[in-house]
Amino acid sequence: MAQLVAGYRSFRGGRWPRERERYAELAALGQRPRTLVIACSDSRSDPSTIFNSRPGELFVIRNIAAVVPPPEIDGAHHGTSAAIAFAVTVLNVSNILVMGHAQCSGVAAALDNTIGENVPFLRAWIDLLSPAVESTADDGAGRHASLERASVLLSMRRLISFPFVAERVRQGTLAINGARFGIADGNLEIYDETTKAFVAI
Repeated sequence: MAQLVAGYRSFRGGRWPRERERYAELAALGQRPRTLVIACSDSRSDPSTIFNSRPGELFVIRNIAAVVPPPEIDGAHHGTSAAIAFAVTVLNVSNILVMGHAQCSGVAAALDNTIGENVPFLRAWIDLLSPAVESTADDGAGRHASLERASVLLSMRRLISFPFVAERVRQGTLAINGARFGIADGNLEIYDETTKAFVAI
């Protein structure tokens, strides 16, 4: 907790004075982010840091491996799906970015069933990546990176399976994009629909 308090004090004495008017505007008018980012919970891949965003610019959902689950209407607790619905239907975001990253432990767990086998809730969540696992070739050392990209594409496809997302995409008011962040080199790859490949920018 001491580190968090020290970080807050640094923020309060540094960034807060510079952003004070921005926070006042957000408090008075509410948030109006244009982009929803669905990212991994990994502490090394923070979207606000990577995209150098200001307060109020991004609506961020983070979970293990940046997974978008299929739309399921039942009595379970669908935190990710609820947040997607809120961003699209209430905040009216115009862009969704699914961002995976290199060295993703969630992807590693999808490739190795023994990882996290005794961790509550984890296996059921990781099993949502099964279609991506099945679609990637077992090419040795490169498979982990291939699955990181394939899992982004799977989440992008699942987004379209939400009716409220599909409707806005058809209307041209919502775009869906995918990316992968390299932790070691800081490179960002964006999925190119034309070439069907991830391209470094």
